[in-house]
Amino acid sequence: MLKIWRELRSPSLRLWLLGLPRGVKKGILLAIDMLLLPLAVWMAFDLRLGVFWWPARSYELIPPVVAVVVTLAMFIQRGLYQTVVRYMHASAVNILLTGTTLGTLAFMASTQMAAVQQPRSVPLLFWFIALSLVGGVRLFAQVYLRRFTAGIVEPVIIYGAGSTGSQLGQALSQGLGHCVVAYIDDNPQLHRMVVHGVRVHRRDDLPALLKTYQVKQIFLAVPSATRDQRREMLSFLEPWALRVRTLPSMEEVISGRLRIDEVRDVAIDDLLGREPVPPRPELLEACLRHKTVMVTGAGGSIGAALCREILRVGPRTLVLYEVCEYALYRAHRELQPLAHTYGIALQVVLGNVQDEARLLSVLSTHQVQTVYHAAAYKHVPMVEHNVIAGVHNNLYGTRTLARAAVQSGVETCVLISTDKAVRPTNVMGASKRMAEMLLQDMARQPGLATRFAIVRFGNVLGSSGSVVPLFMEQIRSGGPVTVTHPEVIRYFMTIPEAAQLVIQAGALASGGEIFLLDMGAPVRIADLARKMIHLSGLRVRDSSAPEGDIEIHYTGLRPGEKLYEELLISGDVAGTVHPRILRAQEAVVARRELEQALQRVEALIQQGDEAALARHVIAFAQGQHEPPHNVIALGARLSEGGAL
Repeated sequence: MLKIWRELRSPSLRLWLLGLPRGVKKGILLAIDMLLLPLAVWMAFDLRLGVFWWPARSYELIPPVVAVVVTLAMFIQRGLYQTVVRYMHASAVNILLTGTTLGTLAFMASTQMAAVQQPRSVPLLFWFIALSLVGGVRLFAQVYLRRFTAGIVEPVIIYGAGSTGSQLGQALSQGLGHCVVAYIDDNPQLHRMVVHGVRVHRRDDLPALLKTYQVKQIFLAVPSATRDQRREMLSFLEPWALRVRTLPSMEEVISGRLRIDEVRDVAIDDLLGREPVPPRPELLEACLRHKTVMVTGAGGSIGAALCREILRVGPRTLVLYEVCEYALYRAHRELQPLAHTYGIALQVVLGNVQDEARLLSVLSTHQVQTVYHAAAYKHVPMVEHNVIAGVHNNLYGTRTLARAAVQSGVETCVLISTDKAVRPTNVMGASKRMAEMLLQDMARQPGLATRFAIVRFGNVLGSSGSVVPLFMEQIRSGGPVTVTHPEVIRYFMTIPEAAQLVIQAGALASGGEIFLLDMGAPVRIADLARKMIHLSGLRVRDSSAPEGDIEIHYTGLRPGEKLYEELLISGDVAGTVHPRILRAQEAVVARRELEQALQRVEALIQQGDEAALARHVIAFAQGQHEPPHNVIALGARLSEGGAL
């Protein structure tokens, strides 16, 4: 028996059966039924009479033969043999019930017509036995071909045994790609239950399941879970180096971005993201509803996210202002259907924020009321090697836009700043800090109709400047994953949350404020790299695990890069009506000092002296009111719970 069982479970036999022509498979099933139905007749008589039954007269065979023929005829007519056994569902059960019931009725009728003397319960026993035998064979074949296919396809575990997990398990079983070997669920009431022939286990059973079935992939089927709950689940799964795939959250389904049955690789923001605070409608609508809004840098990751959130609020017109033609085309193609849905006019404008005439023309022509300035050169190493271009775009581009906004009567102008503007050690951060100073200075002009606001925050997950896309690309190519320093930490926020908070912060402005977005807990980049490797189903290769898949290489801090980033320069912060938006209480640079610094910047640009320009903007942005500070020491203080 053991030998027969091993042969039945062998992959070669299953592959041979699955590879047979469809006509041959139908013939095999018909032949099996032609044997099982007469067997059901004999078993019915045997069970009722208690002795070996054989007809004494030939005409006594008429009722059993009629029953078998009618049952087979109904099976054929209703399409039972057209059904693929592996995908058999309720319709096949209906065919079995109909066929055996009509066959049983024919059994009874022919018994009366042929005046055959037999117990009346025999046809009923035939119905029960025939249904059990024919259905049982198909159920065994279905389980055999689907449940015990770990030798052919990839075994997987589904985390979540609710209705969504059940549907996913049924969908996966429809093909030969995956074999569901277990469910895991945190609900104690579901433990030890069976879903589609697969047992539901506790979370603590995962190590044993991984060892038994050699599982390398797990599906997360809990779309109703909050972001915090999903993060906790992923944190539990991450050490096992499983490839984690997930179904969309209910938020993504309700918003229409994804369907409930769309399986995708787990996104890193599922692991690092936090539960969003519901936006305040009055703050979202204050600068947007029924207004003309312009976003500079609309083709970038932050700019495009702002545009998506803006369209959902309901402006009259949205102007996309972008210097890169391809980025503008891509943004327009993505946003046009959304704008059409909400009945919003969408204008696309190719232009540079350093071109004052172009800005004046666009702002005046469209009568723009609100501007979000997201256009910037933000890649630290790139700007370090292109100092003049970086200062021109980030500093003078902001000044040009601000002047044009004032002349055109723009009501609100919001600058998207960065945590790298705080005591900057690089040109990118220094140019953004000086841009902040410019707007603060302009906001102090008496009688100014335009409100200026600055929103400062850290990294956003998945943006063009984030490490996450780089790590994903490196993992896909087999590594190594490059990290600058083992101790480098950064703050992260999801793009949708950042966009919503920027819009709400702008509505809180009265003129010249710097708003800080609560970025949550800092993340060690080396730990982030490990988590991303593990969630891709791979292991980190190092001295303790030389057989691992991907190495992490430490390349050293790049020019101008810090170990730790900060959000606050000095002073203190004050809360606002939104729990994740804070108002910085920082000293404002004197206008005369700012003008002198800008004159020096212009002179160095004219001279083409990039080295001197870099030293000047960094020194002015960093040392205006603060003594030299130890970046590492301050970062350590922050990580221990100091000020922001």
